Amino acid sequence: MKVAIHKLFDYLLETTAQDPPECFIGFSLARSPRLKDFLPDLDPDLSLDWNGKSFLGLPGLRQRVLDQAGLSLPVDSVLVTAGAAEANYLLFRQLLTAGDEIITEAPGWPQAGVMARAIGARLVEVPRDEARGWWLDPQAVARAVTPRTRMIFLTNPNNPTGRLIPEADLRALADLAERRGIWLVVDEVYAGLEWAGPRPPAIAGMTRFGITTGSVSKALGLQGLRTGWMICQSPEVIRDAMILRENGSEIMNTLGEHIAEVALRPERLASALAQARAEGAETLDLLDSFVAAEPRLSWHRPEAGLIGLARVAGIDGESLARALLKPPYRTFLLPGSAYGLPHHIRIGAGGGPEARINEGLERLSAALRTIG
Repeated sequence: MKVAIHKLFDYLLETTAQDPPECFIGFSLARSPRLKDFLPDLDPDLSLDWNGKSFLGLPGLRQRVLDQAGLSLPVDSVLVTAGAAEANYLLFRQLLTAGDEIITEAPGWPQAGVMARAIGARLVEVPRDEARGWWLDPQAVARAVTPRTRMIFLTNPNNPTGRLIPEADLRALADLAERRGIWLVVDEVYAGLEWAGPRPPAIAGMTRFGITTGSVSKALGLQGLRTGWMICQSPEVIRDAMILRENGSEIMNTLGEHIAEVALRPERLASALAQARAEGAETLDLLDSFVAAEPRLSWHRPEAGLIGLARVAGIDGESLARALLKPPYRTFLLPGSAYGLPHHIRIGAGGGPEARINEGLERLSAALRTIG
């Protein structure tokens, strides 16, 4: 079956073909560092040939991935991929077949729905409870399981609400996966940017059916490296994903992997996360004050990550977002319709000064006074 485009990417494709916005409210990643920040730690004689290297990825990088996740697993439990999106893609393609069922959250990362339809699997969505701060009920997930359920796919923190799955709920989900023999895939790309408590444990260490995916894109702002990973205790899953990758991207991003290994060194990682946390917390405070002062907006402040959903009164989110793209506003934000929520908008704290978020919020405020 043809892979269909999801609303989020479709909106991005359409709007980026227009005049570029001047301000951005909703960047989803931390401020990006520069190549010069890594040059002192890179060997100028580094060969960019991947012959003789492990097809799983550089061993040093894979160990850093395990270390940052707090996992004591063999290094071959990690496969390096072209971002977390490819890791998820490889798992969907490998572990799901036509007629299977995959349970996911709503709202959630739309890749799961796109891939389920392409494979011929049935997507089962468990709604998050907006009134309870976008909480996901583990018992509701358990009730959605049938004999055909093959996978549960979640994001932690949730993309796009920023709600964390508490450790007790994670353990309940891990127990469910263990009892029923269901793969539990948790995309943890925002791990390290928690605002309301400690980082939850990685699901790959909680059950043999747990698979963690992640990347250096969001919390470290290194989206351009296209370097991510999956962590799984099953050697068969890792090997099969590697083989599938070799028939797709065949990615062996030697330079990107070396830079990612430098970025995940403990001292570098701690410093980068501290900066991202400081900037993110300051901008989230700004967003919180802005939403509180706007009578047409309300939200549950994200518990982690750099994005959240705000409910809009009196106008649908996509009409507002499209109006904001035009003069005199020239400001970008993502409509909630990208996640199946037409009465919301996605706002975020990422991007650094280049996002011009203060100006963007002034323009959004003006639009809310005049549109709708």
